[in-house]
Amino acid sequence: MSPVRREGYKFCQDIVVPSYSTGADSRMKPAGFMDFAQEIAYWAANELGFGYDKLHETKEAWVLARMHMRFFEMPAWRDLVHLYTWHKGMNSLFFLRDFRLFDDSEKLLATCTSSWVVINEETRHFVRPESIQGLLTVDGVVDSAIDEPAPKLLPPRDATLEEVGSHVVGYSDIDLIGHTNNVRYVVWAMDVLPPELSFARPVKELFINFIKETKLGEAVSLFRFRTEEDGAEAWYVEGRVDGRSCFSVKFVF
Repeated sequence: MSPVRREGYKFCQDIVVPSYSTGADSRMKPAGFMDFAQEIAYWAANELGFGYDKLHETKEAWVLARMHMRFFEMPAWRDLVHLYTWHKGMNSLFFLRDFRLFDDSEKLLATCTSSWVVINEETRHFVRPESIQGLLTVDGVVDSAIDEPAPKLLPPRDATLEEVGSHVVGYSDIDLIGHTNNVRYVVWAMDVLPPELSFARPVKELFINFIKETKLGEAVSLFRFRTEEDGAEAWYVEGRVDGRSCFSVKFVF
């Protein structure tokens, strides 16, 4: 039985916020939202005929490439929330999917836009299945949670990134297609922010680019840089394997 219901071209899932998605303040962590988004995206794609099992028949898989999230208020442990998602067409190489999160009184808590690609599971190369492109044709006007697609992230030109730690990819990081699950990168990035910041102030905006997959046993070096944007404090975190960037994240507080 699918846990999502269809409302027009959108899909909705009702979620009671679990304790393992929250932090010391009992509020949902950014990674918790990403977990929810990843799961509803799977179910929505499945309902539309291009989910994990269908793609796996031809050794293909969805891979998340970019996300941009805005958080207005984090729900608390045991709150009932309603997460909506919908496909909204293509942009260049990417398939676009948006999300909105509401509380039980219909207050908007978070918005998100995401960009996805399809890869061959064996070669890891991008593919553009005609069957999927046909299913994802969008007719008419489609809603946008965030108008612009998630951007490519680059550190400021004058940035000198500080190496602040490393993480060896382990059992708990690996997902069902054999590489690091996208949510884990945000967990690693949050872990290298100053605790007096991450524990005291909510994340208002989060951007992430997934550049190169990481696999079991690889050592990921973590770098960070603090800056200000429009009067807000921002932190850029980058992960590298053998000197090559594998992901980048920007937090705005």
